[in-house]
Amino acid sequence: MLRRLTLRDVVIVSQLELDFEAGFTVLTGETGAGKSILVDALQLALGNRADATLVREAAVRAEVSAEFDVPPTLVPWLADADFAAADGLLLVRRTVDAHGKSRAWINGSAATMGQLREMAEHLVDIHGQHAWQGLTRPATVRALLDSQAGADTSALTAGWQAWRSAQATLDAARARRDTLERERERLAWQIGEVDKLAPGTDEWDALNAEHQRLAHGQALLDGARTALQALTDGDPAADGLLGRALDAVDEVARYDADIASVAEVMRAAQVQLQDAAHSLQAYLGHRDPDPQRLAQLDDRLAAWVSLARRYRRAPAELPALLAAWKEELKALDAAADLDALERAQRAAEQTWRDEARRISALRAKAAPRLSAAVTQVMQQLGMAGGRFEVALLPQDTPQSFGLESVELRVAGHAGSSPRALAKVASGGELSRLALAIAVTTARGGSASTPTLIFDEIDSGVGGSVADSVGALMKRLGASVQVLAVTHLAQVAACADHHLVVSKALKGKATVSDVQPVAADERVAEVARMLGGERLSGAVHARALLDRGAQAQVSK
Repeated sequence: MLRRLTLRDVVIVSQLELDFEAGFTVLTGETGAGKSILVDALQLALGNRADATLVREAAVRAEVSAEFDVPPTLVPWLADADFAAADGLLLVRRTVDAHGKSRAWINGSAATMGQLREMAEHLVDIHGQHAWQGLTRPATVRALLDSQAGADTSALTAGWQAWRSAQATLDAARARRDTLERERERLAWQIGEVDKLAPGTDEWDALNAEHQRLAHGQALLDGARTALQALTDGDPAADGLLGRALDAVDEVARYDADIASVAEVMRAAQVQLQDAAHSLQAYLGHRDPDPQRLAQLDDRLAAWVSLARRYRRAPAELPALLAAWKEELKALDAAADLDALERAQRAAEQTWRDEARRISALRAKAAPRLSAAVTQVMQQLGMAGGRFEVALLPQDTPQSFGLESVELRVAGHAGSSPRALAKVASGGELSRLALAIAVTTARGGSASTPTLIFDEIDSGVGGSVADSVGALMKRLGASVQVLAVTHLAQVAACADHHLVVSKALKGKATVSDVQPVAADERVAEVARMLGGERLSGAVHARALLDRGAQAQVSK
């Protein structure tokens, strides 16, 4: 549930901190005092779109913080998103600067707007004064029934997309059958041409290196012989000269340690010179000109170059080109295999239909339950004898949402047949139906949304119906936290807690404030809401409060 709401520089609120309790809480006040600001601020904290107009005039930024108890359904989500919850509390903070730029945090860690909205689904359910408008939208009505049915339609949506994709692939393959076959023949011929060469991945560089060595074979041998002669066979030879130099140093090395170290360097050089001479001898012993191999290399390189020119690629790219062609041919073979594509399409369709039938069964089971529950609440809202019906209408053709559409129907009085809600219900009836549905669906969903907010949903209601609205909300507050912005004294009188929103001129600025009221202050506020003369209004207000305190809270 919502524990605390803190606002700073939001519209006409300078600074405000509100603590909330369990049960049924109302917010009342004069028109324009800022009741809706509190709801807007909470929605901002929970991911609604930011707007620079929310920032109080002359302020740098607006800031909203909301503190909740963590519901069990949110614990896995917080863990997966690395938002650790301390002591079972959840702190959400959102700021908006004067340019409309927004930032958000969950338990002190930066959060995205998408994460705020995902989290909000587990925390708060808000019903506005125009909630009835959604009752005429097919998608909203389906979502309402699916929620009550416990029907997760994500698999249905995914199955539909997979079926549509398989059907599109099959249709494209049928339309392009001749074109695909021509493309396949062209690719197969090109692959055959390059496959004859069978170019290795690193072969081009290896061929060039070997060709260069064989093409300059005689020069390499001549260079090696000249070097070997200079090292060992010449007169004088390098090894002889180095030996003489080493003997000369050894003769005097005992007289000076510095020259002795030079002798060590010369001995190391002598060993390296002998290794080099040995390597040259081995090289000359295994290197003979090989004109036959050179001719083979010439032919192989020419074949590489010829194919590369034909396909306008660098020779080194031929292996990658061949691999890409083979993958493309494999894809074309799959695309041209109509039997396989038809089997895939039928399998995707069957998967979707199986899931659609499962969802239909859940909807069929939930629809009469919801119909009966809303009908029962309608009797308390000035629609005695009326009947509510959730109708499932089979579709002639499958749709992404399933095998049937959902329509809400209502009979406003006894003896009439239910008809489509949008065609027969007046504005006042629609408001009451929206309230009846909100109360009914909230009863079954208290575990997932522990806080319900009604923002002037009782607009257009009055008289004895208003008494019923207040009693319903009080009854609902026994199982979930209920916050209601209302202008009805009868509703306010039923609340467990009462907050009054007011505004006043401070200096040159208008500032809004919220204070809890009780006892005489609450009587005065309910009397104000009733209107009329002060004395009679106070008497009436006390009577309402006494009746509201005794309202039945059991289900």
